[in-house]
Amino acid sequence: MSWLSTPSHLRWLEQESDRLLDFSRAARHPAGGFAWLDAAGRPQLDRPLELWITCRMTHVFALGHLMGRPGCGSLADHGVEALQGRFRDFDHSGWYPTVDASGPLSRDKTAYEHAFVVLAASSAAAAGLEGASVLLDEALDVLVDKFWDSDHGLVVEQWDESFSTLDDYRGVNANMHAVEALLSAAGVRSDRSLVDRALTIVTHVVHDFARSNKWRLPEHFDGDWNFLPDYNRDAPAHPFRPFGATVGHWLEWARLTLHVRAALGDDEAPSWLLEDARSLFDAAIREGWYVDGAAGFVYTVDWDGRPVVRERMHWVAAEATATAAALWTATGESVYADWYQRWWDYISTAFIDRDGGSWWHELDPQNRPSGVIWNGKPDSYHILQATLIPRLPLSPMLAPALREGLLA
Repeated sequence: MSWLSTPSHLRWLEQESDRLLDFSRAARHPAGGFAWLDAAGRPQLDRPLELWITCRMTHVFALGHLMGRPGCGSLADHGVEALQGRFRDFDHSGWYPTVDASGPLSRDKTAYEHAFVVLAASSAAAAGLEGASVLLDEALDVLVDKFWDSDHGLVVEQWDESFSTLDDYRGVNANMHAVEALLSAAGVRSDRSLVDRALTIVTHVVHDFARSNKWRLPEHFDGDWNFLPDYNRDAPAHPFRPFGATVGHWLEWARLTLHVRAALGDDEAPSWLLEDARSLFDAAIREGWYVDGAAGFVYTVDWDGRPVVRERMHWVAAEATATAAALWTATGESVYADWYQRWWDYISTAFIDRDGGSWWHELDPQNRPSGVIWNGKPDSYHILQATLIPRLPLSPMLAPALREGLLA
């Protein structure tokens, strides 16, 4: 019997959702936005605020509000206010990636963070929060007008403050989160054009880049989208741009591919979307799971599939369960339910911190709490979603699905 079909397991997921939301409440920064939480759940109020964390936590609390959890709506409002205020560039448009009490600390405009602004605004708009609908319109305008490269059908990575000078680097990670943001906004706005943009990105990244490289997804490119295989070879444990292929992203792209497929519907979705999702999932297991004598997914592999950074990331384990659930929803095949159960068993013994709260964000190769790449427990975005995706359809995305009352 599959856990995915049992009401008792769905209740367990709901309890884990609530546990994560309760832990995350401490992140509220009194000056606006959301603070980085340490391993004990204490907000680091003297640390600069990161736009991506504030966006992720705004999204998380908007989901909590849509689930009917008291207090989450005011926390999501708190995030929306920060996006309307202290993170915003009122002169040139867009949002600053890092701020402190004195103002912005870094002024470049990056697609990764702006995709999360769209996601946060989408979820807040779905929750009916004040000002969120206007914020979503503005965030979509910036993402599409400034970051969308119509010649390549992908988003560019980084502009300077005034959107006048474009950096030569191109990255797949930002495009991945752009797909998620576009699909979420499409569900809120009922805008098919946003789904079409998401499909265009997935076609290039999954059906072209990944398929042509034995599913070891290239991450780093130059300004003409030429692959840079040696990028950050001297910084293999970079938290956002590591050398080599990032196994967890294969899982995340597989899941997003299935969301695109569901958004298009059976009559319009290309058959390769399901085939490629299966292939990415299989490759992640083959080259990432339990490959060095211990349970867990390694962080990265080289271009021959050998492990490079062996630390285990919490978000990879969360995406593994979510992708297995998505493939089970799409196919009904028991193999995916079996992997889903196996990985939750692993998470329960390795990642879930029942004493300190939330999950350990990083484990060493022996599955002990570590901090080589990530210190503390800065956000609950991946892990909260892992508790919701098995309880929701693949389309629409999480916030609009919750708005429509589709949660099991």
